[in-house]
Amino acid sequence: TCEPARVSDGEYAEFCARFPYVETEDQMRAIDDVVADLASGKPMDRLVCGDVGFGKTEVALRAAFLMAMSGKQVAIITPTTILCRQHFTTFSARFKGLPIKVRQLSRLVTSTKAKAVREELKSGQCDIVVGTHALLAKTVEFSDLGLVIVDEEQRFGVGHKERLKALKANVHVLTLSATPIPRTLQMALSGIRDLSLIATPPVDRLAVRTYITPWDEVILREALLREKFRGGQSFFVVPRISDLRHCEEFLRNSVPEISYVIAHGQMKPSNLEDVMDAFYERKYDVLLSTSIIESGLDIASANTMIIYRADRFGLAQLYQMRGRVGRSKSRAFAYLTTLEQNIMTKTALERLKVLQSLDSLGAGFSLASHDLDMRGGGNPLGDEQSGHIKDLGMELYQHMLEEAVASLRDDMVVESRSWSPIVNIGVPVLIPENYVQDLHVRLSLYRRLSELEDDEAADGFAAELIDRFGPLPAEIRILLEMMAIKRLARSANIAKIDAGPKGVVFAFRHEDIKNPAHLLAVIDKQNNWRLRPDQTLFVASKLNDTKSRITLVKQALNKLVC
Repeated sequence: TCEPARVSDGEYAEFCARFPYVETEDQMRAIDDVVADLASGKPMDRLVCGDVGFGKTEVALRAAFLMAMSGKQVAIITPTTILCRQHFTTFSARFKGLPIKVRQLSRLVTSTKAKAVREELKSGQCDIVVGTHALLAKTVEFSDLGLVIVDEEQRFGVGHKERLKALKANVHVLTLSATPIPRTLQMALSGIRDLSLIATPPVDRLAVRTYITPWDEVILREALLREKFRGGQSFFVVPRISDLRHCEEFLRNSVPEISYVIAHGQMKPSNLEDVMDAFYERKYDVLLSTSIIESGLDIASANTMIIYRADRFGLAQLYQMRGRVGRSKSRAFAYLTTLEQNIMTKTALERLKVLQSLDSLGAGFSLASHDLDMRGGGNPLGDEQSGHIKDLGMELYQHMLEEAVASLRDDMVVESRSWSPIVNIGVPVLIPENYVQDLHVRLSLYRRLSELEDDEAADGFAAELIDRFGPLPAEIRILLEMMAIKRLARSANIAKIDAGPKGVVFAFRHEDIKNPAHLLAVIDKQNNWRLRPDQTLFVASKLNDTKSRITLVKQALNKLVC
């Protein structure tokens, strides 16, 4: 358990009123989820999945306020120094005038200041710290850590996240991501961790127009000049530092009208900070950089992006980088360039096509789901963040995982769905190939049939089959009858049914029988029913055809249910 956040409603309402940045119902719902988690005594482990620029930072700000005002410390970890610097600026501005001390810990901070920050964390004088991987160092100790916020979660390894959780037992964990990795998304969908989805874009937000194009200096020159003349700025991203020189020559020779500045991860911290400050202050038209700008950078005036050799980036990387533009009400453009003389791999081409097709707002969750389907959910108990469960199969693994989570949560609804009666009546039960020829369609129909919960749903399913494939053959009618028998058997707690020419044998699911006296009374009223020594029920009757067997089984089950 965790100590609940203790902040008066008035204090929280006043903080929210100072900066009313909530624009959508999805965002408000995510905030309410987090607030409810922090107010309870249960440790929070929540993933907030929202597209780039959909307001995940506001969720983090309000969570940090609740914990800091409750006397707990908050650690915010970011993957890059640039994002760390931006969050530090944002949190410092929002908490100005409040009794909350915000500090920064990254390579942009001098060793003297970093030492002072570590001492303040250990003594409890620092309430909120925003940092990079420097927060994971063994020299960092917290006085009373209450909340860990992991931003851009897809950029961290399992080891980094577990180190954060190990900082203190029963710490609240809030994870933010537009494109969560398969393992994280799998855990959220399985119920191991909670999920809040922000799917609605802010008002007046326009989708980024994306173009996949060979390297063409005329097209790129026109794109950069158009952005300059409408008063905006542009990003020019390369995959490697060695590519900077080639692109710098292009800017210098082909677009002399614009001013540019270069940024990459190997620069001295002071120089990098000066470059970013200058670009923030709009002293330059173009920022030429590596993928260091991928995570969380928020510059509303930058609305054109050119990516050199886009085939060398991953799908989530491309999506994140494209999200750096289009963060205002202006139309944004993204140019994903390739080299004609280089032959792209098949997977690289597929990535670019997927990204171009995901041009609508709020497509990050769709992209992450697509990634989960392609790469598998990994291992929630190990280090693999993606990969298929080859020995069990994904379907069985998912089912077992759902059962385990339900057992820990005492969720009887899921546990009751985890068994299925066995029914043997002596007839083949299947969907004929000449009725539904496509194998994948037949398999999907079997799956849907197994999930029908009542007779009304079964009637609707039958009507759909008639509409799609024509009149029902005898095999389908028997199959629907068998599924109806299975639903009755579940209600009657019958684990197995065997029907033959001389009668029917019912085997009970003994652990689910709550009132055995009532069951015995029902059996005593029937003349041809006999309870055998092995505790199975035998109903004697002459059953020479399928129809009579189905009729008798349904009649008996209806009596057992009552």
